[in-house]
Amino acid sequence: MKIRSKLIFYLWLLTLPAMAQTYVLDTIQDKYPFVNWKANAIKMASTSPAFKKLYCKLDTIAKGGQEDVHIFHIGGSHIQADIYSNRLRSYLQTMSPTSKGQRGFIYPFSIAKTNNPGNYRVEFDGKWSGYRCSVKKDSVAWGLAGVTAVFKDTMANVKIKVNGNNYHEKMYDFNRIRVFYDNWSTEYEIAFKQDSLVTEITENKKAHFIEFAFNKTVEEIEFCIRKIEDIENPEFLMMGIELMNDNKGVQYTSIGVNGGSFSYYDRCRYFEDQLLLYKPDLFIVSVGTNDAYHPDFNPQRYKTYYTDLIKLVQKANPDCAVLLTVPNDSYYKKQFPNPRTQIARKIIYEVAEEQKMAVWDFYEIMGGFNSSQSWYTNKLMPRDRIHFTVMGYRIKADLLLQALTNSWEDMLQLKPNAILNKIINE
Repeated sequence: MKIRSKLIFYLWLLTLPAMAQTYVLDTIQDKYPFVNWKANAIKMASTSPAFKKLYCKLDTIAKGGQEDVHIFHIGGSHIQADIYSNRLRSYLQTMSPTSKGQRGFIYPFSIAKTNNPGNYRVEFDGKWSGYRCSVKKDSVAWGLAGVTAVFKDTMANVKIKVNGNNYHEKMYDFNRIRVFYDNWSTEYEIAFKQDSLVTEITENKKAHFIEFAFNKTVEEIEFCIRKIEDIENPEFLMMGIELMNDNKGVQYTSIGVNGGSFSYYDRCRYFEDQLLLYKPDLFIVSVGTNDAYHPDFNPQRYKTYYTDLIKLVQKANPDCAVLLTVPNDSYYKKQFPNPRTQIARKIIYEVAEEQKMAVWDFYEIMGGFNSSQSWYTNKLMPRDRIHFTVMGYRIKADLLLQALTNSWEDMLQLKPNAILNKIINE
């Protein structure tokens, strides 16, 4: 896949004006008959106690009660762009007065010279070099994000605005911030423009972060990274940022890197240490498009990586509900429908059965093999027939929301469409 064309596509997407979050499935099904609407379901969740526990917690929040639910969603460029994952985040965090949790873990992608989601803004100066775990020639220490930006100069300023330009409603604030970085030889320090904000500083050397507590909540923060020792070849490695507050509710953490695959995430030295900081309630795995893209796809290796990730998630929380999503149908080099996605799909079902996890089969919902051509013809995918247009991502998000709420209602024996109607009408 050509990185440059992908970046141009996503930069174009992020310049579009914000679209109202209107649920689209009720009005478009006749327009897109090639979509297998009846296949939209979370399969095998009914046999998982973890999903029932998850739905009980979500139900408490939906009814206005106090509860914490942490959702992780990992993938490649679909998730780095954070279009459809942020749509799901917004739905779940606005379904009741008690549903808005903290923004949580983000990556300042602009610093690494790659596309940044539109729901938060990053301003910076100084000379940074970006490295992604999905680029074979890159070699650096990575953490949970799979992206690291390296700074070697004297001083750089970084500003994080938690509500991006396209978001008029103030969704998030925070009174603590974690900066994940690799710099334990005291070459650099982090200092805040408003230094009077900081009341406490703690470090975690194993997970490679420093945390700052503030005396009030803020919606943006500016800090500088400055060299404090005159040594040769210093380096500051930015591995991520976490924006924290004391809210209960839903926290939706998206982890995505352009070109990301299981083998590439396996290169991230601190991925496990940083994931184990959390106790996810739902872990959505959307890794596979890039794994199955090339003709040298190794099914057995893919299955091993998949199983290993599930075991790591269970190490973080043995009661975590894990949802395996089948990658979308796609084209190889914009010329040929990719038959290897069908092989990945078969493996995902095998892993789900063996590990007693659930599956959302987006490949089947799209229409199966070569359905991406129909999505492209109907302007739901761009010419690469790998990614989606804004409307395509809206449909994808609303499909997953519908499947989750249907499963939630079934397992808790609630009235059909009660949860979905509540969420989309808030």
